[in-house]
Amino acid sequence: MVNAGPLRLVFCGTPEFAVPSLDALLAAGHQIALVVTQPDRPVGRRQILTAPAVKQRAAQHGLPIAQPEKIKQNEDFRAQLESIAPDAIVVVAYGRIIPPWMLSLPRLGCINLHGSLLPRHRGAAPIQWALALGDTVTGNTTMLLEAGLDTGPILLQQKILIAPEQTALDLFPLLAQAGAPLLVVTLRGLANGSIQPRPQDEGTATLARILERDDGRIRFAEYTAIELWNRWRGFQPWPGAFTAWQGRKLIVHRLRPVERNQAAAPALLHAENEKLFVACATNSWLELEEVQLEGKGRITAAEFVRSNTFLPNSRLGE
Repeated sequence: MVNAGPLRLVFCGTPEFAVPSLDALLAAGHQIALVVTQPDRPVGRRQILTAPAVKQRAAQHGLPIAQPEKIKQNEDFRAQLESIAPDAIVVVAYGRIIPPWMLSLPRLGCINLHGSLLPRHRGAAPIQWALALGDTVTGNTTMLLEAGLDTGPILLQQKILIAPEQTALDLFPLLAQAGAPLLVVTLRGLANGSIQPRPQDEGTATLARILERDDGRIRFAEYTAIELWNRWRGFQPWPGAFTAWQGRKLIVHRLRPVERNQAAAPALLHAENEKLFVACATNSWLELEEVQLEGKGRITAAEFVRSNTFLPNSRLGE
């Protein structure tokens, strides 16, 4: 085992999740020869062209930045990285598939920080699906990238407990902050030979596919109240949770499972004492606490109850 000094790195990342890792690598004394991030994109209703969070932080540090639209067959970008000859390429939530030429370029490989305990939740949305599926433990994994989707050998892992009330908005920054020092330790161990990559167990692998807008649709007949609550926790801030009321989209901003000794068909809506309850699968119930009708503002359930008429067979999703 040898002592490893500062490494010459290329850092690939885009959203806020990757910023703590960039900061930690710089604080550890590594040389970031280039920061690679996605191009600026229009954001918000006004479609204002906005730089990625990683680009903004890299600019604050005075680091060189590249924003290639494509990388697989980008000869100029390839020549740029080959001229840098990095010891390692670090990838944290970059949002692009790393091509084979890039995987084989650095002597220590391409090291990825992934927000789950691989091989569980491989894919684009591991943090969201960990919550949506009701996991009580998650964590970070550092791994060597290879051609498959998050299939590379594991380097280090750390476990983090998921609190019952946590949403994706809560969990993202926790994993980002915890993963940054793990990445530093991983690079040190790879460089001095103290970390040996180990293969993933293919038999326990699961896919955390990219989220789609329709994942936010509340399917009362398909899921129990607990399952729907977990999906709401995981799908914050997007795609959120929504249904329909009298032909108009109804966004549910806050909800929670409750105990009610009442059997009802899923999606049946029941207003009681200015509270709003909806039946779910297996005679379970959700209380809707804050909602927003299409074209209207966000209101409490009590305000919604006072401003609407509820018939005995009132249903959501219609």
